Amino acid sequence: MSDEKYQAISKAVTEGEDIQTGELVKAALDASLPPLEILQKGVVDGITKAGELWKANQYFLPDVILSADAFKVGMEVLDPELKNTQTGPSRGKYIIGVVEGDMHDLGKSLVVALLTSAGFEVVDLGIDVPMDKFVEAVKTHQPTIVGLGAYMTTTMLIMKDIIKELSNQGLRNNVKVMVGGVPTSQEFSDEVGADAWGRDALDAMQKALTLVGG
Repeated sequence: MSDEKYQAISKAVTEGEDIQTGELVKAALDASLPPLEILQKGVVDGITKAGELWKANQYFLPDVILSADAFKVGMEVLDPELKNTQTGPSRGKYIIGVVEGDMHDLGKSLVVALLTSAGFEVVDLGIDVPMDKFVEAVKTHQPTIVGLGAYMTTTMLIMKDIIKELSNQGLRNNVKVMVGGVPTSQEFSDEVGADAWGRDALDAMQKALTLVGG
């Protein structure tokens, strides 16, 4: 029965049914299903399938936007429960955002979900984030890690400027920096002076855990 509930949530997310997603997630919680399993087998599975359809050219931008909206609704319902069921100490704060000029949200949203499930306190700055906002957030929140996302070759170089500014303001030694997004690579990460590169959402979570000794 639980697998059927997870599959229904996944299908609703993939098909961009936001209201239905929220209702199904709530019903799964009311049925005392584990929040982490609802996240991984339902919500994350659904958005992952949407991403696969996008890569296969079976989904187009409007389809992906609808799926991302459904994903966010599911996360809004799940988020309080995930925080309540985290065991052990917090992994630390993780600031994440997509750099200025870049409006792509899907990949970041998936990373946020996985980081949250892994025990990080995530501060999501959103998309199209100016350099000054990243710097100010580091000063304010004093995170363990800051994650920079870019999904276009025209915006990815901004990551280098952000890392340089963190150094200029004496903040770089106190925070780990991760980069990710479609046009990025390990070579690019090394070039801009990041501490780690996330190949995809799962890899980003695993690298983040490694950085904090998890």
